[in-house]
Amino acid sequence: MIKLREKVEANVSSWLRHWEEPKVAHRLRKNPPFVTISREVGAYGMTIADMLAESLCKWERRREALWTVFDKELITKVIEEHGFPEKFEMYFSESSSPLIEDILSEILGLHPPQETLVHKTSETILHLARAGYVILVGRGANIITRKLPNGVHVRLVDSPEKRVAHMQEYLNLNKKHASDYVTKEERERRDYIKRYFQKDPGDASLYDIVVNTDTVPLDDVVLIISNMVLKGKRNRSV
Repeated sequence: MIKLREKVEANVSSWLRHWEEPKVAHRLRKNPPFVTISREVGAYGMTIADMLAESLCKWERRREALWTVFDKELITKVIEEHGFPEKFEMYFSESSSPLIEDILSEILGLHPPQETLVHKTSETILHLARAGYVILVGRGANIITRKLPNGVHVRLVDSPEKRVAHMQEYLNLNKKHASDYVTKEERERRDYIKRYFQKDPGDASLYDIVVNTDTVPLDDVVLIISNMVLKGKRNRSV
């Protein structure tokens, strides 16, 4: 899986280089496909995103279309696109900071208010989705891009026990620390979506499909999503 992640990360640079070439953009379709993935903590969000990118690259008939994952890479793109100092990267967490802390940070000149950072992130998400052939993980991408055609919006869920066990193994934590981590991260993600988008990430109507990774094998999850993307929204009946 580490090699797969390295391969997907390498595709980011290639994807960006492609879009600097007008002739490439001209050859791709007018409303290109893209995927958004919302995930519960520990529900294999990044694993599935990486596997999905590899699968779609394999089946995509347009060789110029490099399916690419934007997760942590998204923040690098936001900083570059909007001219923020690199040191601001630490302030782009997928959480909702207390209002008083946000105000003090702005007054002291530490960083712009989080609402500004979220707004700029949303602009970059829209730019990436319009360019297409991207898998956008988290940060309300499904809500931000909802009105764009040819997007497939996915929600990944899993049982609390399995999610804690996964993070325990992934982060090398004991069970209690893993449980505390999952609880904290889940709360922060939920608060982020509620504060800045006034939505509940657990609302199934925000997605085209909700998949339980506790009961559906990861390979099957990737196959299901790949089929939805390749068939296109107009031909789907899911």
